[in-house]
Amino acid sequence: MQGCGVYSFSGAATSAKTIAVDPFFNNTDLAPANLGQVFTNRVKDYYQQNSSLRVIPENGELHIEGIISEYRINPIAPVSTNDPNQPYPAALSRLTIAVKVTYEDNINSKNNFKDRTFSFYRDFDNSLNFTSVQEDLEKKIFDQILIDIFNATVANW
Repeated sequence: MQGCGVYSFSGAATSAKTIAVDPFFNNTDLAPANLGQVFTNRVKDYYQQNSSLRVIPENGELHIEGIISEYRINPIAPVSTNDPNQPYPAALSRLTIAVKVTYEDNINSKNNFKDRTFSFYRDFDNSLNFTSVQEDLEKKIFDQILIDIFNATVANW
């Protein structure tokens, strides 16, 4: 059986051994100040857990960097009310997070991309205090974004 590339059962389709992950910066007004660092750590952990790549500080065979470019809360699922103080109430709100990523593959440059946006959202009930669900929402959104980034980089999906 012959294939086109190297595939491991870890899910990574690359012959690279190392990846450098630069800090992701939070370029939004609403996101918590530490969100960039949280995401950077999640990226490093994800690549270490889901591939045989070793995360190194710089000069990796693969290199990933980016910014958190969007952190937005929008009302959805409007409800009717006769209260003039709430002209646009909603039963649900949606937290959307977007990350802009640049990826360099120093082994196979055809895999490179610059400023590709990955985003996902989660809805939450407006009867809940946002700060009480914020961390869980961010984690679930990042889980999906990380899968998408991994697939676009080393999984070649």
